[in-house]
Amino acid sequence: MKESSYWAETVQWPVLAERAWPASVDVAIIGGGYTGLSAARELVRHGAQVAVLEANGFGSGASSRNGGMVLTGMKVAAGKLIKQHGLQVARSLFHTSLTAITFAEQLIRDEQIDCGFTRCGHVELAWKPAHFAAYAREVEMLQRDFNHAVTLVERKDLRSEIGSDLYFGGLVDATSAGVNPAQYAAGLIAAAQRAGALLFAQTPATALRREGDAFTIDTPRGKLKAQHIILATNGYTQRLAPWLAQRIVPIGSYVIATEPLPAALAAELSPRRRMMFDSKNFLYYFRLSQDNRMIFGGRAAFQAETPSTVRESAAILQRGMVEVFPQLRAATVSHAWGGTLGFTFDLLPHAGVSPNGIHFALGCGGHGVALLTYLGACVARQVAGEKPDNPLFTLPFPTAPLGLYNGKPWFLPLAETYYRALDKLT
Repeated sequence: MKESSYWAETVQWPVLAERAWPASVDVAIIGGGYTGLSAARELVRHGAQVAVLEANGFGSGASSRNGGMVLTGMKVAAGKLIKQHGLQVARSLFHTSLTAITFAEQLIRDEQIDCGFTRCGHVELAWKPAHFAAYAREVEMLQRDFNHAVTLVERKDLRSEIGSDLYFGGLVDATSAGVNPAQYAAGLIAAAQRAGALLFAQTPATALRREGDAFTIDTPRGKLKAQHIILATNGYTQRLAPWLAQRIVPIGSYVIATEPLPAALAAELSPRRRMMFDSKNFLYYFRLSQDNRMIFGGRAAFQAETPSTVRESAAILQRGMVEVFPQLRAATVSHAWGGTLGFTFDLLPHAGVSPNGIHFALGCGGHGVALLTYLGACVARQVAGEKPDNPLFTLPFPTAPLGLYNGKPWFLPLAETYYRALDKLT
């Protein structure tokens, strides 16, 4: 088993052009994933000189290591959004997710990115009978309040969607899509560079400070001055910007991939080749790759990825995969890897400007393939002087109660124990 991402083996990363280190730019973007690359592409189209600083390789974070699921909705269910924010804001949040998918789809078409994007839809699988009963209410609510059609699948009919008898029914949303995330990230790198953005890999921002109306960033290459900064680091924000670090929690997500499966078996496991995930707190998410590998991921551990957590999580996920699909008991796991997602305390993404003037977009909690691409472009337009018509720019951005979080997630082991217990309750 390779302890590396399967997706990385499907892509040839663009060669970055050699660029002289600039003394100053209009906009410096910190983070070379979906958010930063999309923002760079958009800003250059507005005439700005842009430098993107990436601590490692471009696209090397969660952008190239996620499940490649391009999903409707937010991490928070639509009904809960209504209770928390009222119908009008909830409706706007939900439709923002649909706009994000359309935006990503159009970008892929415009830039001719070959990444396997397809509107295959997703199916959410009920872990408990009570979850399926909630799906029935959600079907009605989404149609009535959001003008969005989804389909309920009874347990007796679920074999039309998944070759498993583990779940109590499903909810199908045909609007969602799938993508090869590494190929998509590579396409965004090429698009940003083609537009004229300056891309600097292996260039961590070690400190940043405001000096008058501008910013200075310290890096191993030297100092960089910028009129504006966009922080696009998501789950890798750490302590560079304390105000944001207090609001974003890095949580590990882990994935395994099997060797390619026989075509008949792949068709049995996923007849419609949808994106799939279940309703547990410690959820499983899974799909077929283009070459019929089972890509199976989940919150096997909350901690950020390390060699030891990858190995431990691979064993947990393989047991989970066989629990869902006993047909894969003898399947060989070829790859195992992890990535770090950015979660917020209200489980919603946020974008805007921090009190010290840093622009940002982060915190999608696993729903970021389209949302962060779209929010990156929206933040870029804000920097260019436009006012975003987007609720994620106006909602309060909470931190932990009583200021009990300073960027070091000491509480994750407690949260892990709590959510595992919830999942076991019948």
